[in-house]
Amino acid sequence: MMDGLEESPNLLAEDQAKPSRSDTVDLSADTSLLVDISDALSERDKVKFTVHTKTTLPDFSKSEFSVVREHEEFVWLHHMFEENEDYAGVIIPPAPPRPDFDASREKLQKLGEGEGTMTKEEFSKMKQELEAEYLATFKKTVAMHEVFLQRLAAHPTLRSDQNFKVFLEYDQDLNVRGRNKKERFDSLYKSLTKSVSEVFLSGQKDVDCFFEHEKSFLVEYHNRVKDSTTKSDRMTRCHKNVADNYIQISGGLTGLATIERTDLDKFFNKIADTFEKLRKLEARVSSDEDLKLSDLLRYYMRDSAAAKSLLLRRSRSLANYETANKNLEKARQKNKDLAQSQTAQQKACEKFEKISEIAKGELTDFKARRVEAYRKYLVELAELELKHAKAQVQLLRTCITSLKEEH
Repeated sequence: MMDGLEESPNLLAEDQAKPSRSDTVDLSADTSLLVDISDALSERDKVKFTVHTKTTLPDFSKSEFSVVREHEEFVWLHHMFEENEDYAGVIIPPAPPRPDFDASREKLQKLGEGEGTMTKEEFSKMKQELEAEYLATFKKTVAMHEVFLQRLAAHPTLRSDQNFKVFLEYDQDLNVRGRNKKERFDSLYKSLTKSVSEVFLSGQKDVDCFFEHEKSFLVEYHNRVKDSTTKSDRMTRCHKNVADNYIQISGGLTGLATIERTDLDKFFNKIADTFEKLRKLEARVSSDEDLKLSDLLRYYMRDSAAAKSLLLRRSRSLANYETANKNLEKARQKNKDLAQSQTAQQKACEKFEKISEIAKGELTDFKARRVEAYRKYLVELAELELKHAKAQVQLLRTCITSLKEEH
């Protein structure tokens, strides 16, 4: 059964569905550089994304072109932005998560192993549910990679980056390899250093009230969004489990109706049919909550982490500026290396002021973007849940009325 699923690698094309542009990116103001993922091919150990670009910018040789990229190349691009000090004051859009279909494949494998314990109808329904889950995971993976590129394309500074241009336009393999042991160790070391720096700089008092407030807010906001994401995922799984249980209840009732002919046959069949319809509604509730709430929270958990990284870079710059001031004061007292200390102090001051100026605009935009996204997605989720709740109530009323008429 798993092989049957994996023999259809181009899931986007088969489903005739493509992830829509994310509402976290406003592309209405400037259409001079539009990027989307027009197609994606799922293989056993990787996904190949077809990145399609339309542009009127003179920096590109053509107005429309496509290239094929893998996840590692997206990670490389994100790394290039993070390592570039010119973007120290910018919220670098979070890198898309690595494609992971292991959970779906494991469920499909377990289902295949338990085929003998289910009726043919139950097995078929469970298989359809898991294949739909696999497809939804695939489409979300594509959407996250697309959002990353759209955020870059919409940003007035990041869109002009040379590495981004190469990523979009160069039609050959970028030869981006996975990290070796030394590079993984270096990455771990940087992560630990960053954590230590964050703790060390957390007590740093900022002279700017705006940034002091943003620092306190983002720490609490990130933790709350992280906690909400976990709870939202748990809620979504509960709805999914209810839908799966409805399959077994429906199958059991259908089995009772066929074991031996009694006056209860029609009763069992009607109830079974109702549970099957309830199953479909419950699955939609789970899917809508996942798309409109869990995914929204998960994205802004990662985006708020990127905003925190911006504040950390600014804090480091402030610490360097304060150190440069101290060194200049010592040089004046000793009347030694005065010119060198003045130059270093001036450069540290200019860098800190530049980061602060850019960061203010970035954090203001971040607030407007997330408020608009939450408003839109939560209103849509509320409308969908009301719609599904009304459908469930109507379905139960119809079933009760039908049973009374039969009785």
